[in-house]
Amino acid sequence: MFTRSLAFTAALLVSVAANAAETPNLGTPITEAEAKAWDLSILPNGEGLPPGRGSVQQGELIYEQKCQGCHAEKGAGTPADKLVGGQGTLNGDVPPVKTVGSYWPYATTLFDYIRRAMPLAEPQSLTADEVYALSAYILNLNGIVGARATMDAKSLPKVKMPNRDKFFVVYPGRFP
Repeated sequence: MFTRSLAFTAALLVSVAANAAETPNLGTPITEAEAKAWDLSILPNGEGLPPGRGSVQQGELIYEQKCQGCHAEKGAGTPADKLVGGQGTLNGDVPPVKTVGSYWPYATTLFDYIRRAMPLAEPQSLTADEVYALSAYILNLNGIVGARATMDAKSLPKVKMPNRDKFFVVYPGRFP
């Protein structure tokens, strides 16, 4: 029995190796420039943040134009996720409400997500200034930054999110 299994496995490996050059011919190779356009990752310590800046007031105007249709007035949610509230619901007897203000550990994650995925119908269409402004506005709605706050590559990583210390850090010393 073992010999037949071993022989079958060996034959399978030879077959796979012989056909390794064949592909399913799905899609087309992308250029280096196309790959770079999607290399948008922002680390919690701010590494990868682009130049730019945006204020809470600017963010409110952009939010009303580009975000409110999905996230409702002032981030209340519906039809898309709620962005505001939920503070104090992660430790209590009530069901947790996971929002930017109650759950997310880093403000830089907010920037990364908005830049990468929003608005839903036009991802990556926002400028860095618009993303900083939207980040400032959403952080302000959650009571994390003041109404006069301006976010940029230096100030955003310094924002202390309410739930930051509740996450397990995989790479100690690498992130704030």
